[in-house]
Amino acid sequence: MRSLPKLLIRSIWISLLIGFIVLSCKKDPYELGLDLLPPSDTLYVSLFDTVTVQAYSVLEDSIRTDELSSLVLGSILDPVFGKTTASFYSQFFLYSEQIDFGVDPHLDSLVLVLSYTSVYGDTNTLQQVRVFELSEDLLVDTSYYSNQIAGTYGIELANMTYLPRPHDSVIIYGEPVAPHLRINLSNQTNYLGNKILFAPDNIMSSNAEFIKFMKGLYVEAIPVNSRGALTSFNASDGLSKLVLYFHNGSQGDSLHVDFPLIDPSARFNTFNHHGYLDASPEFKQQVLYNDTNLGKNHLYLQTMGGVKIKIRLPYIRSLDSLGSIAINSAILRFKNPEADTTWEPPPQLAMFKVDTAGKLGVLIDELDGTEYFGGTYNKEDRAYWFRLTRHIQRLLVNDTLKNYDLYIFSSSPLERVARPNRVILNGTDPFYSASPGDNLKLTITYTRMQ
Repeated sequence: MRSLPKLLIRSIWISLLIGFIVLSCKKDPYELGLDLLPPSDTLYVSLFDTVTVQAYSVLEDSIRTDELSSLVLGSILDPVFGKTTASFYSQFFLYSEQIDFGVDPHLDSLVLVLSYTSVYGDTNTLQQVRVFELSEDLLVDTSYYSNQIAGTYGIELANMTYLPRPHDSVIIYGEPVAPHLRINLSNQTNYLGNKILFAPDNIMSSNAEFIKFMKGLYVEAIPVNSRGALTSFNASDGLSKLVLYFHNGSQGDSLHVDFPLIDPSARFNTFNHHGYLDASPEFKQQVLYNDTNLGKNHLYLQTMGGVKIKIRLPYIRSLDSLGSIAINSAILRFKNPEADTTWEPPPQLAMFKVDTAGKLGVLIDELDGTEYFGGTYNKEDRAYWFRLTRHIQRLLVNDTLKNYDLYIFSSSPLERVARPNRVILNGTDPFYSASPGDNLKLTITYTRMQ
């Protein structure tokens, strides 16, 4: 048991050192703190990179996907992660209240317009999509998750194949319009178009009445059998909308009315990984069948409620055997062995500690910002790192502090983001990586206290 005065002095010294480190956080993460010490003290600085780190990939729970700024649609077949399909539900609003279609309106067409944001995967694979009208209310103040479903009337409004074209403008009335996907909802049936066109006046006079009358749409992607892509569409730029084209009586000119997919419309994404039945054997063995030992070879991360990495530091308190030490830096580094840009890795990872009840906790190092804490992908090195300096120092100083498991996510579970990405990282075994030192490891630089 440490004496109180010694522990107090040590804690004050460590706090001052870490304060200086935080102020210098733009430097190399492995060198921070060393140049802050007097030359005589650097004689006592040592580096330790053989801390036992246990890591393996596990399935992530469903994630919250309501009111996303971008909606993902499509299906992809990844050679390692298998098949993923993304669909969505959404309301549509009146562009203005008191809409009047005039005398003797006739339906020309009803078109769903989705504004492209980005595409992940192969844009030369045909995608198939079906559209249904919702029979269940969506509520803007309700939380929806990636594994939920909502009821539909079962009438197929569209069944269309297309190639994603995120960079090709579309000519409308002779003018180019920003890239978007157009799904005609009146090719198979005029049901929904006429339902809106001949709605009672009170329905078209307020959004509250309109979303009770036409609750929204379910846009369903059909699973692909090879390659494929996941397409992100902007849900809040005004271009994503329903457009009803019509004319009045014998007049030949076509008119149109927009029903935008904008805030505060209720909407949510659903993601189906199809039980990872099409994933690679090694992936299945580790992630589905819980062979944690395979985390020494490879680690897997996937967005959209897919896969996360569990990190354990079971013997971290054995550093006490080194005597009284101050942690200058503690860097956990991951290497992406893949150079293939087909499968773009997540740009920013997130790390949390998780208690025995499953509650997420923010690590103290994260409070100093992303630039200090890390998690950003370095394209040149094809690597990620996290700084755990203060977290590990606290574990050593405070005997009662729980050494909870750490989890790494491909995006923060506290944020509502649907971004199609995945990455395969080197595991913890230094002899399995193609290059020495490319394995996942924790490098600690410390100073012996005199």
